[in-house]
Amino acid sequence: MIRARASLIALLVVGCGYSEDEWQAQLAKYGQLSGQHKREQEAHAATRKELDDARARVADLTSNLEKMGFNVAELNQRLQAEGTEKQRLATNLDETRRALEEFKARAAQLEKIKARFEELRGKLQKLTNLGLKVQIRHNRMVISLPGDVLFASGEDRLKDEGKNVLLLVADAIRKDAQLSARYFQIAGHTDSKPLSGGTFRDNWGLSAMRARQVLVFLIAAPDAKGGGGGLDGNKLHAAGYGETDAIVTNETDEGRQTNRRVELVLMPDVGEMLDLKSLI
Repeated sequence: MIRARASLIALLVVGCGYSEDEWQAQLAKYGQLSGQHKREQEAHAATRKELDDARARVADLTSNLEKMGFNVAELNQRLQAEGTEKQRLATNLDETRRALEEFKARAAQLEKIKARFEELRGKLQKLTNLGLKVQIRHNRMVISLPGDVLFASGEDRLKDEGKNVLLLVADAIRKDAQLSARYFQIAGHTDSKPLSGGTFRDNWGLSAMRARQVLVFLIAAPDAKGGGGGLDGNKLHAAGYGETDAIVTNETDEGRQTNRRVELVLMPDVGEMLDLKSLI
């Protein structure tokens, strides 16, 4: 094929009055361009394979995080809608490389998030051994404390049993440098049975006051009789959700008992959030 084209070029050169040197220069240029094209095709194929591997890695990491309870589906939809995956860029080598770098960055970010949550889950494992639930809800790690263990029905005064549980939780947090440096929200929750009148007036009031009581106990200084949890009050805040964030149905006694709870929510730091700007 090349010889045929070379012959054709030679005839054109002779017909157009080009010299032998000019003809050889054109032939060399053709060979150079042909070789360059072949190398670019090989580089493109290699980059495409690397891109496919990166996509597979992102899919695997996403699956693992979702199994942990971390919801990345909504973020994936936003990223896809904004063109982050850029499938259309695969037609050009340079654009494919840019798409590959985006997937690599996204995979690295997911790896960091997964590692952080696995580390925190391990630190809180001792609490699960005590019968407390440590799970991920709304993309946040949550320590769930049964409301009936902490308080008597309709009250916000901590029971002795509840204080003992909170002391164990505070001890686990206080003795770990990483956990004690983190911020927590103390969230109070009730079942759906209406509460009217009285000191709290409604479920909002009851849930908020229970969260406050837990907070006050956790930040109280320990003393000879046990005292409080001794946690840093600057890193805790309380919130009441009433009946608005049920985790099971309120149609049964067992369900209502489960929904009556206080949660210690580990607030995520910047390093555990997907930096959307860096991925767009």
